[in-house]
Amino acid sequence: TSVPRKDAHIFISPYQIPEAEYIQREIAGEIGRLLDAMPVVVVTGMRQVGKTTMLYNDPRFKDREYASLDETAIQIALRDDPDEYLNSIERATIDEAQKSRDLFPAVRRALHKNRKPGRFILSGSSSLPLRESTAESLAGDAVYLHMGPLTRRELFSDTQRPPFIVDFIKNPRRVSLAGRKPVSAEDVLRGGMPGVAIPPWGVARAWLSGYEQTYLARDVLYLSRIENLSGFMATLELLATRTAQVLNVDQLARDLGGLGRNTVGRYIDLLETLFVVNRLQPYSRNVTVKTRKRPKVLLSDSGLACYLAGVHDVSSHPLKGFMYETYAFQNLAGILDSHEPDWRMYYWRAGGTEVDFVIDTRDGVVGVEVKSSGRLNPDDAKPLRALMNSAKECNLGILAYNGAAEVVSLGGGVWATPLDTLLS
Repeated sequence: TSVPRKDAHIFISPYQIPEAEYIQREIAGEIGRLLDAMPVVVVTGMRQVGKTTMLYNDPRFKDREYASLDETAIQIALRDDPDEYLNSIERATIDEAQKSRDLFPAVRRALHKNRKPGRFILSGSSSLPLRESTAESLAGDAVYLHMGPLTRRELFSDTQRPPFIVDFIKNPRRVSLAGRKPVSAEDVLRGGMPGVAIPPWGVARAWLSGYEQTYLARDVLYLSRIENLSGFMATLELLATRTAQVLNVDQLARDLGGLGRNTVGRYIDLLETLFVVNRLQPYSRNVTVKTRKRPKVLLSDSGLACYLAGVHDVSSHPLKGFMYETYAFQNLAGILDSHEPDWRMYYWRAGGTEVDFVIDTRDGVVGVEVKSSGRLNPDDAKPLRALMNSAKECNLGILAYNGAAEVVSLGGGVWATPLDTLLS
């Protein structure tokens, strides 16, 4: 049912948690800023990353009426008389919005009567239905934001300071640090899904099993008529073993045996629609070169990647480096989505040399190389230098590793940075 927020202090809701248990999400600040200017803000993200918890519990949204299309009563109200329902609400948050096609034309009609900023927050866990529906009905009225898993900054209550990566890109300098901790194998194994990162580990493992069997299967069946659900899940599990690696759909199809290339490609498209996987495009100023090269595939959460790939001990596993890179990706993506949504991330590869991430700030380009080890080798900076020689617009390289707690220059625009600091 709809939740009248003015009575939230006496209303017992499945979405309400004790104030002391709520972890502040940085994306809420960006949502709040956009609500001051736009009538509709659309918040998307993988299921169970905490969208509902944030939208219902964050102090910035306490004055809004909350409704979820998971509730039958709301579905009926929007089906039978959507105009009356929406016009009776001054400021509304509507969760799982992709589940009603009737909602979006009704929102448009409500905006014709009252187009004040902040009228609607629409939230959902599937990008394609939301984008298609809002593009048809709310063009010019809606802005989109992506919410990922909990970042390291959020889990460690480290959000009072500006993100290091944003500040450092704008002002590279030597920094001495105190009290920082290396990114541990357990940090990577847990990732940032609230159901895994917060509870005791025994509970977390059970949650991951339920997530695979319930939430993913539920979204898949809702969005697509996939008869071979076991083949779909096998594709996801194999992708988990290839996280942070260049995507080769032909090889995946061969490794999956009976699945054809087109089927595997369709499954990957669906997983991307559900925000479970990301395709990181190659960096190049030449659009033709960019389209010819294959993207890298990264799961959205390192904990989910470890679980699906059968990794129980990151520290000694052959996939260690890829899982650390996945963990770095989800944290960097979360930081940029919340603080610099116009910046874009890519990867770079040429002649067998690869740089994990390339951040395009629109004013320049920054290379980021991630190492899980606690010591640097003389050759570790070579990929960054190769990128800087190839792309003259790149004048800053960051080599992040699990080493000493200081940021130092390696010369030529390359800096060595503790990985934890990069993500702080």
